[in-house]
Amino acid sequence: MGIMSFIKEAGEKLFGHKEAAAAAEQAQAAPDNSAALAASAAADEKAGKAIAAYIGTQKLNADGLDVRFDGKTSMVTVAGQAADQATKEKILLCCGNVAGVAGVNDLMTVAAPADESKWHTVVRGDTLSAISKTYYGNANQYMKIFEANKPMLSHPDKIYPGQLLRIPA
Repeated sequence: MGIMSFIKEAGEKLFGHKEAAAAAEQAQAAPDNSAALAASAAADEKAGKAIAAYIGTQKLNADGLDVRFDGKTSMVTVAGQAADQATKEKILLCCGNVAGVAGVNDLMTVAAPADESKWHTVVRGDTLSAISKTYYGNANQYMKIFEANKPMLSHPDKIYPGQLLRIPA
C-alpha cells in the first residue's frame, strides 16, 4: 500500500506532542548534540509504544507487529503480518488516526490477501449515511461502513473531520 497521508492535527491524543516536538527541535538545532538526539529518540520510542498499545486496546493483532514513530517527519512505520486485509487496514487506521501523525509507511503483509478497501477522509458535515450514499448509492448502508471501522468507531455518529475511514466493497 505504501505511504498513507493523514491530517496531523486530527485523531486520538495518545502521546505528548509538545515533548516530542521539543525533542525534535533540539535534535534539528544541534544535530551533533547527543543529549538532544537521545531525547528525540526516547520521545519517538515512547510515541511508537503508545500507538502499539492503542492497537492492542482495539483487539487488533499481527504477527511480528513493529510500530515506530519518527517525530521529525511525523511518520509512523508499521510492519508485521495481519491475518486478513481488514485487520491490516484497521491497524493502519489506528496508526494514522492519531494526533501528531501525518502519515503511515505501510510495510505490513497479509496472510490471506484480498482486495483493498477504498478510503474516505471525513470533512465537516459528513455523516456515515451521507458517505454511504456517495459510495454505495444508498444512505441506509451506513452500518457497513460503521462495522468496517470498528472498534475504532464506538458509535455511528462519532466521526470527526480529518478522520480516515475504510469503505469496504
